[in-house]
Formats: sequence, structure tokens, C-alpha cells
Amino acid sequence: MSEEKKSLNFIEQIIEEDLANGMKNENLRFRFPPEPNGYLHIGHTKAIGISFGLGEKYNAPVNLRFDDTNPAKEEQEYVDAIKKDVAWLGYQWENECYSSDYFQQLYDWAVQLIKDGKAYVDSQSSEAMAEQKGTPTEPGVASPFRDRSVEENLDLFTRMKEGEFDEGAHVLRAKIDMTSPNMLLRDPIMYRILKKAHHRTGNDWVIYPMYDWTHGESDYIEQISHSLCSLEFKPHRDLYNWFRDNVYEYSKNEYPLMPKQREFSRLNLSYTIMSKRKLLKLVEEGIVSGWDDPRMPTISGLRRRGYTPASIRSFVETVGVSKRENVIDVALLEFKIREDLNKTANRVMAVLDPVKLVITNYPEGEEEWLIAENNPEMDAGTREVPFSRELYIERDDFKEEANKKYFRLSLGKEVRLKNAYIIKGESCVKDADGNITEIHCTYDPLSKSGSGTEESKRKVKGTLHWVSKMHAVEAEVRIYDRLFSDEAPDSHKDQDFMEFLNPNSLEKIVAHVEPSLTSSKIGDRFQFQRLGYFNVDDDSTSEKLVFNKTVGLRDTWAKVNK
Repeated sequence: MSEEKKSLNFIEQIIEEDLANGMKNENLRFRFPPEPNGYLHIGHTKAIGISFGLGEKYNAPVNLRFDDTNPAKEEQEYVDAIKKDVAWLGYQWENECYSSDYFQQLYDWAVQLIKDGKAYVDSQSSEAMAEQKGTPTEPGVASPFRDRSVEENLDLFTRMKEGEFDEGAHVLRAKIDMTSPNMLLRDPIMYRILKKAHHRTGNDWVIYPMYDWTHGESDYIEQISHSLCSLEFKPHRDLYNWFRDNVYEYSKNEYPLMPKQREFSRLNLSYTIMSKRKLLKLVEEGIVSGWDDPRMPTISGLRRRGYTPASIRSFVETVGVSKRENVIDVALLEFKIREDLNKTANRVMAVLDPVKLVITNYPEGEEEWLIAENNPEMDAGTREVPFSRELYIERDDFKEEANKKYFRLSLGKEVRLKNAYIIKGESCVKDADGNITEIHCTYDPLSKSGSGTEESKRKVKGTLHWVSKMHAVEAEVRIYDRLFSDEAPDSHKDQDFMEFLNPNSLEKIVAHVEPSLTSSKIGDRFQFQRLGYFNVDDDSTSEKLVFNKTVGLRDTWAKVNK
């Protein structure tokens, strides 16, 4: 096998084999088919990346198709959000399609199956049908309505369509094999009565096609060459093929290409849930502020938290395409955004837990503007930051007394203020409870960074970030931790996933930031030096800055949980 062949993932190998066996490149067509019953989450990015990635690799069209067959759970809001997310990730679809566009064609094909004796109307309760289904080791029992005449089935199905019956009165089932070892082939339901308005077709229909019937035939109508889905649909492949093969007999002249379903492993992430139903519960019960809460694993939540399309795409590429289910450590996703923002986010100074620092030998009332680099990784130029006699530094950056391994400020020791001067701790002021309220220090006026003096080149072991008290801007900073404290919160059979919610997943603090940030816009991303990566939240206004912590500079989670 050539090196190039080895480097292909198994789906690419399938495509290459199909091309070698006569399929034309212009017949390649892929699709991403979400159901619009919730927001897309990080798990969907793998399916998105695979289909759109193949489209880019083979210069083939990719459809964005909404499998909208359940009006009880689907909304236009979700359609709009999905389109926004896919576009934000940087992908372009060829056609925007909806399974509801094919309702009439699906109905016509179902009528043809009835005429050919391959589908029938069942009038039993859902409980009776479930009992007759059998088990994986025991064959099913045929419905007493399985041998209804074609005429009776056509009459009942027509009347179902016309709204004559209540929900649950009848269903249309495919007549396949009640003894099949694959239970999905035991006369699956094709249509049910559902008297609810559809977000696109309104009240035109009161019967709606089931997913397995709709999905494969939508692929067929769109002439999708390779129908790619996650591993839980592997047992569905036989049913996919049965529907496809039977419909092909009616429409092979109009739709000559027969789609091929292949499955890949899902993307599972630690400390995360991927069920849209469970994510909806978090929203409905007010655990989070909405689908785009920055603690949510939704794409909109990740975007609001400050993640970039490039970081998510790189994450998906690193995870790769496989046939085996596994759980990816969320630390990999955090590494990817950290890696990207290190190259693209400008450096600024902010103090999250401030204590006042007074430079006693700096002239009162004086200020100066110092030069600071924006991002040396991308040669992003410089900015000016104001400096004055009174500053804020982080409370953790000072100790009255410290050992030799402590390289921040302490009494009698020197540190450098970033982009500014070398200072020496002289004394501190405490309140009645012994809390330090003020630190007094002196500075070396000849040690200004970049001034070229011998004193400016003097090495000290610690460098602190700071903000001028006179110029500081107050901002709300939202510090996020993982929403769940358990690595696999929905894997416990005897405990509800809600029991593993992290009560400390959000902390809101008032911080002080340098004045250059007053011109920042929603979505802008920054490195708060020595603290981590932050972005401007949607709630931010010109009167009140709000920042989200995207990720820290280092992975502290592993240390905490050792």
C-alpha cells in the first residue's frame, strides 16, 4: 500500500475505491443533515467537518439538509441557529434543503409500496406493536392487520392523510420481515398521524414520515453519493438499503445514483453531555442562561465564550475519523483554543483581584504613557498604556515574607512591572482584620523598559502585570469552570446527570482593565497577560464592559483533580 493510501482515513479509502471502480468525480455529493430540534454542539462538529471536509478535498458539493419530520420538536429558531453555526465554522453549502420539501414525493412512493404489497396500515396501539416486535433472540409476531388488502390499505392511508383519524389510530408500516435478526427490519413504521403545525408546511400535512423512511429517500432524491453518519446508525443500514432499493425500482430513470451509507464513531467529550434533550433541560430549568451560555458545549456557546472556528476545526482534524467509539479529553479542545489565541489575540493588562500599590518616590499627580507590545507572535505593533503613582496589582502577587522560590513582590525584594520599571517592596498597610489594603514600594527611575540604560537591562526574577488606578476601567469578568464535575455525567445508570452539576461553574467579579479596552467590540479576544484568554461578551455595552474567560494560560484542571 502506498504512503498516500495509508494516510487516507477509511471513508476517503471508500471514496477512492469507488472512483477507481468507475464512479465519476462529478457524481460525488455529500450532505450534513441535522434535525432542527436544538442547537448544534461540539459533537456535531465532527460530522460537519467530515462531510464539508470531503467536499473541499474532492471539490464536490455539500448540501445542508434539515431533517424536519417532527413538528412537535422543531422550530425555525433552530434552523437559523444551525445555519449560523455552520457558516461561522467557515463552511459553505451548495444547497439548503429540507426533508419537508419531499413530503409529497415520499407520500407518492409510500402509495406505490402499498400497491406492491410492501406496506400496510396497522391499527393497533403502540403498546401492542411493541409486544409483537419480539426480542433480539426471539422473532416478532405478525400484526393481525398485516394482510389487509391493497384496496383497504390505500383507503385508510388516504383517509389518514386527509385528517379523518385521531393521533395514534393508525400507522403505516413497511412489510419486511418480522423474524429478521435485525429488529429494525421487523415491519418498521413509515408514517404516523401527528396533528401539529409544521414550521415550514403549516397545516398542509397531518401525517408525517418517520426518520428512517425520510432520511434515506432524501439522500436518494438529492443524489447523495455517500451518506455518512455516526455509528449508532449502523444497524439502520439494512433498512436504509431496503427502502432505497425498493424506491429505486420506481425512479431509477430520474434518480440513477444509489446512495451508500457508511458510519464513523461519534465525538464524545469528557465533562460534557451531548444529548440535545438533556441540553434542552438545562436551558428550560434555568441552569444555564440559554443555548449560547458559554458553559454549554453548543457551537453558539463556544463562540460566545471566545472559541474560534480555526481552533474547533483543528480539534476535529486532530480527533480524526475512526470506527471505534472513544471519549476525547476536553483538555485537547482547550489546548487547541489556547494554541490559536496565542497566535492571534492581542496582549493587554487586567487585574482581577486588585490591591493598591503606591510608588512612594514617584511624583504625585504625574502620569506617563508607556509602550507595550500587542502580540509579538503576530507582529501586531504596539499600544500605549498609562502609568502613574498608584497602581493595581493582583493580590496574589504580593507576600510580606516569602521564600527564595517566590518570584513575585515581597518586602525587601525587587520585581519588574511589565513594560515599566523595577520596584522594591517597602511596607504594607492592613485593616483591622489583618487584610492588606495597600502596598508601598519604591521604583528605580532609570530602569524603564526599553530605555536602553544599564539599569533597564538589569535582570530581576519576577515580572508583574498592573493597571494604573487613575486610568483603570471597571469591567465585569465572568470566570467559567466546567459545567459538570464528573468526567462522564450521563453515564451513571443509578444517578441523574443533573446530580453532577458543578455549583462553581460561574463566578462574576469586578476587575480593573487598561483603558485601551474601552474601544473593544463584542467578540474581540485578548490575552490578559499572566491570567489567560478572554473575550468581550454579548452583554457588553459602551457603559459596561463584560468579558468571558475563554481558557487559562495553562491546564490547571488536571492539577486540581490529581
